[in-house]
Amino acid sequence: MTHAEARRVREAVGRLILVVTLMALGLIALSMSAGASAAPAQPLEKPKITIAVGGKPGLYYLPLTIAEQLGYFKDEGLDVTIDDFAGGSKALQAVVGGSADVGTGAFEHTLLMQTKGMTYQSFVVLGAAPQLVLGVVKSKAAEVKSVKDLKGMRVGVSAPGSSTHMLVSVALTKAGLKPTDVSIVGVGSNATVIGATRNGQIDAVSNVDPMMTLLQESGDVKVLIDTRTQAGTRAMFGGPMPAAVMYAPQNFIQKNPRTVQALANAIVRADKWLQRATAAQLLKTVPEPYLLGDKTLYLKAFANCREAFSPDGLMPADGPATALKALASFSPEVKPSQIRLGDTWTNTFAAQANRQYP
Repeated sequence: MTHAEARRVREAVGRLILVVTLMALGLIALSMSAGASAAPAQPLEKPKITIAVGGKPGLYYLPLTIAEQLGYFKDEGLDVTIDDFAGGSKALQAVVGGSADVGTGAFEHTLLMQTKGMTYQSFVVLGAAPQLVLGVVKSKAAEVKSVKDLKGMRVGVSAPGSSTHMLVSVALTKAGLKPTDVSIVGVGSNATVIGATRNGQIDAVSNVDPMMTLLQESGDVKVLIDTRTQAGTRAMFGGPMPAAVMYAPQNFIQKNPRTVQALANAIVRADKWLQRATAAQLLKTVPEPYLLGDKTLYLKAFANCREAFSPDGLMPADGPATALKALASFSPEVKPSQIRLGDTWTNTFAAQANRQYP
């Protein structure tokens, strides 16, 4: 071998050694990177959690049911128990009493709790419009042409103090009446609504779908106020009105941020699923008893409410102020100047959920 040939061999070997070395270093770096990404996330502070809700079969709470049925809570490492009550005010009592960790209910509960010296905070939104309907029963339809004509009558709500009751109070106040000008009767939010409407127990009813669509389609109720649409909501409340939210005491949120984030992730996924769900997917996912034995009617009720569901779990900018104005219009204990509105809601968790599930 000549001197020149020997030099070329040495140079080739050197290049080979360099390539092998660089490849080895690259594999080491890749391994380290993979190890870092595979490192387990911090565990949830409270993986076993109880959620209180008032009237879960109603479309008002459909995102909660979707998150449960599609396993979104389990995907987040949560072991969830859902306790269902007759109305939102009863569910709130469970959270206040400590038998439930978080509540799913009307946003205005957070405002009312502040008047009692307790700070509760909404951290993800299920409903961008209230979905509440106020109607008069068939036997009284001839004499009740407007809300003002309800004076002295019996009005059924899911439970006193719930969002269905709030709609009645706001509507009466707008009509120049006092909330006490009617008698409030708790009728639940399931099949009991139908019985109360048809057996003469009440003269008017404020409730949610699918019950209100059923009563409307059967001719048992004539609708006076409808907040299942954004237009109807603005007409009633004067702006965007948040509806169902997931809320908890502020100190629970501060102590359990990873758990709260997991809950928000599940609800945001459910919110987004509902935006694109087909009729077949909906009927396959919703529990059979919720369909009232009439799939066509249920789908019609869903269509009536579809734009009322939050598209992303985020609180609309003007929503809290609209809710505060509505409550203050009839509730003397709610004084806007004394409410720390910023403490009643946060978009931090919903915003992170949207980044994780775009």
